[in-house]
Amino acid sequence: MNPWPLWDTPFFEERHRAFARTLLEMELPEVDEEGDLGVASRILARALGARGLLDVVVPPGAETGEVRIDLRAVCLAREVLAYRFGDLADSVFVMQGIGTAALWQTGSADLCHRVLPPARRGETIAALALTEPDTGSDVANITTVAERDGDGWRITGAKTFISNAGFADHYVVIARTGEAPGARGLTAFLVDADAPGLTAGPPIRFMAPHPAAPLRFDAVPVGPDRVIGAPGQGFKVAMATFDVFRASVGAAGIGAGRRALDESLGRVTTRRLFGKTMAEMDGVQTKLAEMATTLESAALCVYRAAWAKDTTGERCTRDVSMAKLTGSEAAASVVDAAVQLFGGAGVAHGSVVEKLYREVRPMRIYEGASEVQKLVIARDLIKTFQQDSSR
Repeated sequence: MNPWPLWDTPFFEERHRAFARTLLEMELPEVDEEGDLGVASRILARALGARGLLDVVVPPGAETGEVRIDLRAVCLAREVLAYRFGDLADSVFVMQGIGTAALWQTGSADLCHRVLPPARRGETIAALALTEPDTGSDVANITTVAERDGDGWRITGAKTFISNAGFADHYVVIARTGEAPGARGLTAFLVDADAPGLTAGPPIRFMAPHPAAPLRFDAVPVGPDRVIGAPGQGFKVAMATFDVFRASVGAAGIGAGRRALDESLGRVTTRRLFGKTMAEMDGVQTKLAEMATTLESAALCVYRAAWAKDTTGERCTRDVSMAKLTGSEAAASVVDAAVQLFGGAGVAHGSVVEKLYREVRPMRIYEGASEVQKLVIARDLIKTFQQDSSR
């Protein structure tokens, strides 16, 4: 596999190109994706940690307050992991970041020193407990509550679709503490997996191998030192995490789409129909051109957003939402086209494009569905226009 031409654009510095070359040469252990995903995830986490890759999503300077996430590196890693190793390796990689971001962004020095080093080495598994049975994209309506208990708190409620639940070592939990209505009354807590009253339900089986399960909180005790940030700031903590990693969903989609395109090229240049290869057919050539153009356009959007966030240090909410939307939708379109080019072989269980089809479909839902991204983009456009017009 050759490095993609996009990496030669001005969005990248030489360190990113060197990192990309390292990613292309990296090997990971094979794991059983049909077996215990908790075991497989721990194997992959340790391998990623040993290769230093988790430094990208759990920044080494976090313990001393010197946090600088390189989003372009995060996106490059997810693109290559999705291309070469698939959804599970990509999930293990990014969840170490999503499950620790609240700490290295706003957590206390004590929590950072205790939790981040083993997570960075892949020795412990991180998770974010946000989604509830009746609350997905509408985070402001979370009903899990944290009630005062002396100096600490007790958390009661239920979460679902929690990645790494059941085998994670700790959870960043968003619960309602009631400082104000809606989004302003949420708080983020760090909860250890062995806390009394915390139980995980049976694993949820998704269409692609992805470890997740529901969680139940029955008056789980949490000390005052486990609050991340400040009471009432949980919504901001969660959104700040997504502002970092949302664009990288688009990058994972680009990686899966590139793999689908390469598999399609291999198919159409060798498969013969009606006395010639599929690659000689005008309709097939048109489809390949559409797939490639869709991917390159989406990739430019993804990496422009990552560049903007890296160079400005701002939240860049509109940019990262555009990246997530464009990358995930491009992946869906390109992989679907690949399945069509493969015909019956494309829908046979176990084929590469069939696996990719199952892996990319959830990307348009998790970390904010495509419809939600459109609302975020439109509202930011209107807000910016109104601010500019009032000057």
